[in-house]
Amino acid sequence: MDEQSIMQAVAVARGARNIEVFTGAGMSADSGLETYRDPETGVWSKVDPQAMASIDAWARDPEPMWAWYRWRAGQAMKARPNAGHEAIAYWEGSHLVDTVHVTTQNIDNLHERAGSTGVTHLHGSLFEFRCSICSKPWRDDGDYPAEPVERLTPPTCSLCGNPVRPGVVWFGEALPQEEWAVAESRMREADLVVIVGTSGIVYPAASLPVLAHQRGVPILEITPKETDLSRIATFSWRATAAEGFPALVRRLGV
Repeated sequence: MDEQSIMQAVAVARGARNIEVFTGAGMSADSGLETYRDPETGVWSKVDPQAMASIDAWARDPEPMWAWYRWRAGQAMKARPNAGHEAIAYWEGSHLVDTVHVTTQNIDNLHERAGSTGVTHLHGSLFEFRCSICSKPWRDDGDYPAEPVERLTPPTCSLCGNPVRPGVVWFGEALPQEEWAVAESRMREADLVVIVGTSGIVYPAASLPVLAHQRGVPILEITPKETDLSRIATFSWRATAAEGFPALVRRLGV
């Protein structure tokens, strides 16, 4: 995006009062967490998603999945919010806006740790757990393996005795209804949408920005490469989350 387009995007952002930020795995890449679909370094280039992210695999044998998700939770806790996360939280706390809400496809907690208070997790969280049958919540003990291990036995539910599972959305499962309703509502109410670090190919999540586009709401995309959502973006800024979002906030004078 050339300098004139950047100035136009900043002018549009300066006039917005209710901002919806829509983030994907690229949001956390600058914090050292891998994206999913990079052909060389992505999560799915190293493990079979049907073996580690499907409800059928869990039903067959939960121990490899429990071990993997506990290790991933530990990795996410070691990661630190990057400048992009911090800029979003800083914008939320500024006098220039009424609301800055984040809808994220990420299962880490970096937005919250950076200081964002309005965060909706479409695909769940590595740090929320529940019984796989009765859904009773389980309190995380924070005991994460330092290195990957092949198998770990999940704890059992104190109410019904069934295995406790990670609170993430797996292939074959529907998105959480309450979170989806919040995300839809925010897309219908926002007067600016900022898309950061998502490929735009994971549905139904990728359909959310279309709701804003259909209303004629300006959309600013911050991403290193063109994505499937670039076609509906009013402005596409070729930058990483840690580069582009702080630059935007600085130009706004926050």
